[in-house]
Amino acid sequence: MTLHHEVRGEGPAVLLVHAGIADGRMWEPLAERLVAAGYRTIAPDLPGFGRTPLPPGVVSNPGALLALLDELGVDRVPVVAASFGGLVALDLALRAPERVAGLVLLDSGLDESAESAELAAFAAEEEAALDAGDVAAAVEANVRTWVTRGGRAVDPAVVDLVAAMQRAAFEAQMGVDAELEEPDPPVARRLGEIGVPALVIVGADDVEDFVRLGERLAGDLPGAGPLVRIAGAAHLPALERPDDVAAVVVPFLRARCASP
Repeated sequence: MTLHHEVRGEGPAVLLVHAGIADGRMWEPLAERLVAAGYRTIAPDLPGFGRTPLPPGVVSNPGALLALLDELGVDRVPVVAASFGGLVALDLALRAPERVAGLVLLDSGLDESAESAELAAFAAEEEAALDAGDVAAAVEANVRTWVTRGGRAVDPAVVDLVAAMQRAAFEAQMGVDAELEEPDPPVARRLGEIGVPALVIVGADDVEDFVRLGERLAGDLPGAGPLVRIAGAAHLPALERPDDVAAVVVPFLRARCASP
């Protein structure tokens, strides 16, 4: 299957892999800044997100990304990835290390981690809403947990975009008999095998689970430096604070990955 994708700019390619509450649209502010710095950004919608439908059966997100890179003629690329997309990027780096020049992980997920009471309560609320067919309530729970948490003041355009992206994902995935291919062994047990340069970033206001995962990734990935915290951002710092994220991502790409 072909992933819907947006390509912007000219220069060394950078692959952008979105969060599970989003699609490729989340990268537009950061992509604008990367293009201005001389990079070509590739922002796909993973299967079941945005404008890429979810096919029935077993879905391999790393496999879909490799097929997209082949289609575009990109041999090796740094990957900038958020949340669920971070787990996909880590899996990609394990499956095809020759294709990944570096990793920028923003509030990345992992496939084995302890769950806080807050995250467990959110998951139960979301599941109950979806079981009742109340997509609007499930969307609201996601926005409250990941974006406006604690009554944070967030640009209404960001809130509306996240709600639209999450709603589109729910609608694309509901009723489709599909399951994700799971890494075996889990990615979380193989972090020491990922030797590419890595930059680990978290939003300072994110759920504690993801701040803790960021600390773990910064410590366990051999090519990672110290964890970077973005003030004034929750789960999607690239969308909330694109200038601050670009200020650390661009120097990392220039120093440790392909340079324009």
